[in-house]
Amino acid sequence: QIRLVESGGGLVQAGGSMRLSCAASGNIESINYMAWYRQAPGKERDLVAGVTNGDSKKYLEAVKGRFTISRDYIKNTVVLQMDSLKPEDTGVYYCNAVGYVNSQYLDYWGQGTQVTVSS
Repeated sequence: QIRLVESGGGLVQAGGSMRLSCAASGNIESINYMAWYRQAPGKERDLVAGVTNGDSKKYLEAVKGRFTISRDYIKNTVVLQMDSLKPEDTGVYYCNAVGYVNSQYLDYWGQGTQVTVSS
């Protein structure tokens, strides 16, 4: 089992910055990928940014150049730095970890944190 606890989030004005952090605990040795997803009201959950153990990163096209994902392998955290925020970045942000256990990949999720960007 992997437990993910998110911190950060809240209300920010357009153009501002916000930092989300996610701390992993439990069977962290099994993690090979971590990511942030977001879900706006009435919409599906979308991948915002992801990073592999090899530090390969992927971003949603709409956030490229504004968001940065990073991992701290000592603290077992993944951080999403969000700059130049826009109202369309509003949503619930979820931390995700993929663990490889017993020859299968398993998804783990945090509880979600609300990010609201006002115009």
